[in-house]
Amino acid sequence: MMTPHQFPPSPSVSATIKSVLALAALLAFVPAIAWAGLAVDGLHVVPHSQSTEMRYRKAPDFSLGARVEVFLRNDSPEPMLIPANTDVRLRGRTPEELLQADEWAWHDLPSAWGGEPLRLPPGALTVWSWNGKRAAWGTDTQADVTVTVPGGVTADQLQVPIAGPTAWLSAVTFLGTATNVQPDSLIFPLANRTTGTLRLEACRLWLPENNATWRTLIAQPWLSNRLDRFPADGVIPANDRGGARVATGALPLTYAALEVRLVAAGGKTVTVWSHQRIKREAFDISGGWVHDTSGGGRKPLESEAFHQTLRRIHVNTAHIQDQPGYTDQTGPDGLYTRYPLKYFSKLSPVSHYDSDALLPRIHAVEFLGEPQYGGGKPVSPQECWQALAPYAATRLPTSVTHSEERLWRFYAGISDYPHYDAYRVTAPSPAAWGQYARWDGQRIRWGAPLETIGEMSRSLRELNRPRPVAYWSQGPHHDWNGYGGRKRGSPTPDELRLQAYHALASRITSLYWFNLSLRSLVTFPDLIEPLTRVGREIRLLDDYYLEGDATSHERVQRSGKPDWDLDVVAGPRGAVLFALDLAYQPDPQERVFKFGPPRPSEFRFPLPAYLRAPAEVFRVDADGVTPVDHTVAAGSVTIRDQASRVAIYVAAASSGERARLEARRQILVAAEKAIDFDPGRNSDDLAKLQELVKRTDR
Repeated sequence: MMTPHQFPPSPSVSATIKSVLALAALLAFVPAIAWAGLAVDGLHVVPHSQSTEMRYRKAPDFSLGARVEVFLRNDSPEPMLIPANTDVRLRGRTPEELLQADEWAWHDLPSAWGGEPLRLPPGALTVWSWNGKRAAWGTDTQADVTVTVPGGVTADQLQVPIAGPTAWLSAVTFLGTATNVQPDSLIFPLANRTTGTLRLEACRLWLPENNATWRTLIAQPWLSNRLDRFPADGVIPANDRGGARVATGALPLTYAALEVRLVAAGGKTVTVWSHQRIKREAFDISGGWVHDTSGGGRKPLESEAFHQTLRRIHVNTAHIQDQPGYTDQTGPDGLYTRYPLKYFSKLSPVSHYDSDALLPRIHAVEFLGEPQYGGGKPVSPQECWQALAPYAATRLPTSVTHSEERLWRFYAGISDYPHYDAYRVTAPSPAAWGQYARWDGQRIRWGAPLETIGEMSRSLRELNRPRPVAYWSQGPHHDWNGYGGRKRGSPTPDELRLQAYHALASRITSLYWFNLSLRSLVTFPDLIEPLTRVGREIRLLDDYYLEGDATSHERVQRSGKPDWDLDVVAGPRGAVLFALDLAYQPDPQERVFKFGPPRPSEFRFPLPAYLRAPAEVFRVDADGVTPVDHTVAAGSVTIRDQASRVAIYVAAASSGERARLEARRQILVAAEKAIDFDPGRNSDDLAKLQELVKRTDR
């Protein structure tokens, strides 16, 4: 076990309040409370970034701030009590003054805690966070922090340098078995951007005693013998990647800090940090608002035919919580027992959903909609943080829908599992599609460059690192009309596939289709089989996404025009190599994007040092796992192939991986066939869904 602490089920909100009051009463009788002794043990600085590819009606602001997490330790020999009314000032101003001056987007300092005191035993850690909006709070600056306790005594004066990192945790992913919501291991890829090598020495977690005291983190033992490093010697070359997998034993579902200790070539210790919620990561595929009836009749979720369709597409999650007539059917032959979908909603009341019985059903809390728009008036990042704050003491991970890359850096860090929605054809968009001069100056209004999905995915991932991120990908939607003269109100099969893969190639860990309602699937049945193929390929490679790190992105041109996007998602078992076709054209008559036939291509993918000698290299798709012409030299693998649209390859660390993946693919195909319902290719099965739509209208 990683920790001796025992974690009972998370209390209800009222129980949490009672425990806080009891703690405050107890502390009133503690005779020795230190008022000084806070020490900065570590920093996690994420510089803001802003895409230069996106086009908007309003010019983006390129004055870039930074998201900062300060790891503060009680360095005194006595317990320390930090009331919420402790006066914390940065550069002489309170967090509220900085918010009002539009210099900060949000913060998590004592004045935001809602009256809760914080007790720090000697040696314990807590984390204070803020998100500075512009360059005055960006990298290469400093924050002078003054902490004044009630009564007017200045307890601490701290110097917090806001420096761009030269080494960082690019991802921290908690893993486990599908039968247990508690993870039992973690994997953390590292980026080394120093000029020399870094040797991975050890790591440790900082954990609270229970969920109610999640802000107070206690050091766990350093781990070195249980690190499965990559590379095996733990030495990460300059400008390269590495990391480790750690067997931890069962971990609690709460917030934790991860401290990783590295040693530079000259013997200097380098420490990198993260602070995030522990949740067992699983690659979930959501169907969105699958319960939409649009006619007020019978609910599609009560229909086995609809569930068979979702199962075939490999959907295991939906934007639902308890749905009478479906989720309460949990007997041996119950509909939910046979066709379970994870919950993705507000999950209120918290005491109901934060229970041992329902936790296995939970994907994430999501109820803020698109706060950057807020129904016409944006909801501020601090308001969003405040809305999610009641979930902090629970075991429920939170998520926020980000919408506009031009602004979403201000919302970075406020949720556990951020995601975004942005579609590239025939859909509402904050981007100005008519301003893209992507095709020899030709401008269109019915679509935007598909590769900007990858641009936004990389942006969201880096702004929220090392937390996992997800993407709402464009699927069929019955309620959109054509834009800019386009008649088709949903993507073509090629447009659907490329949008999904630009996000997948950027390393997301869940994908949400918008929107697999029954009516949408029936309206665009030609998308059912493409959805199935993407789902099968995700399930085939989901270990790579979960364990992986986005290590490389390159745009290749031919004759001065975009030709391919080349991306690498690498981890200890190997790397997935993506070639995404950019040589597509907007058809002036049909107003859809069209791709050419497979063409001779040569792709060069750089590999991290720990994968410089892959044992196998092969191509992967829904139809098979096949050998491919390739060479390995100078830290890269070069592949020669006939390709168009999406080409996926694997550079495996060990022999036998090609056979393992092919066996897994055959299991997935057999499971699809066992459903014995195929509306994408069987007209009789499609007719059953069409009849079901008619019944929902009655």
